Amino acid sequence: MQHFSSIIQQASYHHGGEQNLALVTEAMGYPVRSLDEIAALDDNYLFAELCRRIFRTGIRHAVVDAKWPNFEKAFFNFSPMRCAMMSDDELEARMQDAGIIRHLAKIRAVRENANMVVWLAREHESFARFIAEWPAEDIIGLWAFLKKHGNRMGGNSGARFLRMVGRDTFVLTEDVLQALRNAGVIDKHATSKRDQAKVQAAFNHWAEESGLGFATMSRILALSIG
Repeated sequence: MQHFSSIIQQASYHHGGEQNLALVTEAMGYPVRSLDEIAALDDNYLFAELCRRIFRTGIRHAVVDAKWPNFEKAFFNFSPMRCAMMSDDELEARMQDAGIIRHLAKIRAVRENANMVVWLAREHESFARFIAEWPAEDIIGLWAFLKKHGNRMGGNSGARFLRMVGRDTFVLTEDVLQALRNAGVIDKHATSKRDQAKVQAAFNHWAEESGLGFATMSRILALSIG
């Protein structure tokens, strides 16, 4: 497997040297929070961001974000408990609200995911603490948990939600997957459990080798392919 120092060199070559590469990676996406900072976050905020991720899927982010105050009004400021108690009639009524994205499956996912958040908050003191306490060396396992127990959280949605709230994670974009193939980690796509385990092991190894976080390494991998 390729050393991460050589991947940094490749990315630096494509993006004007290591100093400029550092500036580029810092400007990409969301900042990473400490685990203590994540544990202290409000569950309403985390639940809102989870729902925002779902509604953004397949739609320009700016469109969803511009309507977000309407979403907050329609879904009780994303109180997990209140949304978990929404009736079928209340969900159907949201389809008449022109101020939000009227996608019935995504609207129903609000209630389904609210139930997950309420359940995990009871088990772990808060949903935020659950997210913070999941072991970093198995971050792919957290994606799988959100996919299994949540609604419409498959693909990269789990990883992107974690990025949005500041949990350090990589995201398997097409560029990152190509870089992982170039580095000899996987042959094709990281869809099987075996290949996902290889990806997780590679990131764990590179984190120890480089001292960098998953999000930073993910961005450098994407930039390394030019």
